[in-house]
Amino acid sequence: MGRIFETRKHTMFARWDRMAKAFTRVGKDITIAVRAGGPDPASNPALRRVIQNARAVNMPKDKVESAIKRASGKDATNYDVVMYEGYAPHGVAILVETATDNPVRTVASVRSIFNKLGGSLGVNGSVSFMFNRMGVFKLNPAGIDQDDLELYLIDHGLEEMGEGEGEKGEPLLIVRCNFPDFGQVQKALEDRGITPISAEHEYVCTTSADLPEDKAKEVLELVDRLEQDDDVQNVYHTLA
Repeated sequence: MGRIFETRKHTMFARWDRMAKAFTRVGKDITIAVRAGGPDPASNPALRRVIQNARAVNMPKDKVESAIKRASGKDATNYDVVMYEGYAPHGVAILVETATDNPVRTVASVRSIFNKLGGSLGVNGSVSFMFNRMGVFKLNPAGIDQDDLELYLIDHGLEEMGEGEGEKGEPLLIVRCNFPDFGQVQKALEDRGITPISAEHEYVCTTSADLPEDKAKEVLELVDRLEQDDDVQNVYHTLA
């Protein structure tokens, strides 16, 4: 079992109002999950996963319950998940995942950010082939026999498992699987009595690009600006 070094990428929680942005993102995820599978976490694995992620960002229980109630109403906003692809300066590939109720507004905003910061918005398929969609579970390693868990999860779709760090430097156990096996791995963890700190999908690049610090800073400025946009849920890139 190797060590997974989680890149401390500029996430959507960078800069102003980190917690508010996190809550907005989770709220949209709750709406999407409820609209797709209903308001009962017991019968809706996607909602169960989002509630776990809400806990991971310290979203209060009453806010989670309110978001589920709103999503269940007839006037709930319908969000479409739309992916945008493009290039940052110096040829770094960018995937932008959005949840929007107005794609015309969103694409205009995303294109403007790319153009202002030296990037270019591409067409569907222009960079997505450089990424694999994977399920990512972050676990508290305390009390877990990692070798035993790894052998157990191999039979349920595990692709890789290793150690990592959270944003505050806390130790994590990172479990990754191909996205079609997400539900199988989630159930396997539940059957073992393991509740992940978070359980999400990520687009993991197949080949990363190394840049000197000054050029990498230009790329990360674009990533940071994209992540500040209200419609943007996640930004993935190939910068090492």
